[in-house]
Amino acid sequence: MIPAFVKLLVSDLTRSLAFYEALGFERTQAEPPFVRLQWAGAVDVYLVAPPTQLQLEGRRGLGVLVGFRVEGASGLDELLLRAQAQGAVVEGPAIQPWHTREVIVTDPDGYRLNFIEPA
Repeated sequence: MIPAFVKLLVSDLTRSLAFYEALGFERTQAEPPFVRLQWAGAVDVYLVAPPTQLQLEGRRGLGVLVGFRVEGASGLDELLLRAQAQGAVVEGPAIQPWHTREVIVTDPDGYRLNFIEPA
């Protein structure tokens, strides 16, 4: 059993799936309107296409960072290049006072993904 997961309501499931897979997420299940992805074999993210009658107004994920740990010597740098290749808005990398190096990538719906490695 997975103790925790994140669900993200997306406006275009196909576009979002391509974006997340390009960043390195792996598709583990696809039963629209849900697609289940995993990061590093440990973190589940569900992309959800909401029903057409549900109107999502305003900026999605305002005030929220969805965090993912990056492993490997050049993991964060590789992720940064993949995000830039997708045309994503990228903030960082930045060294934080809590001894991490971090990048924030904004997905096509405006969700902010915080990728973190030890500094």
